[in-house]
Amino acid sequence: MDRIFLDANVLFSAAYRPHAGLARLWQLERVELVTSAHAAEEATLNLTGEDQRVRLAKLLEKVRMTTAVAPLPPGVKLPGKDQPILQAAIQAQATHLLTGDKQHFGPHFGCRLGGVLILPPAEYFERRRKG
Repeated sequence: MDRIFLDANVLFSAAYRPHAGLARLWQLERVELVTSAHAAEEATLNLTGEDQRVRLAKLLEKVRMTTAVAPLPPGVKLPGKDQPILQAAIQAQATHLLTGDKQHFGPHFGCRLGGVLILPPAEYFERRRKG
């Protein structure tokens, strides 16, 4: 079973519009969705419409929330705002961290950091399809 940690931008995108493609994550079988209070708060703050915030709240009802963070693996360099995301994913023992943050996480796409495979959502869906 995959344990998928969702970055704030994935949560934001899933809630941004009705029937967003990323909402498919919530329909997958044999998947546990996890995020952090930090990521959920960031997504909420960036959503401007009340309907978007309501969609996010409904999605978050089906996501396990973690507040604990693990140390960063040695040698991993991330901006301060992104460190708690990876740390929470490691602490949650996620198998995957899904993020659309190409600028900061892009160099790590396809790599395991602290046991967590970093992927953009489209690549996760593709790998799962090929399965």
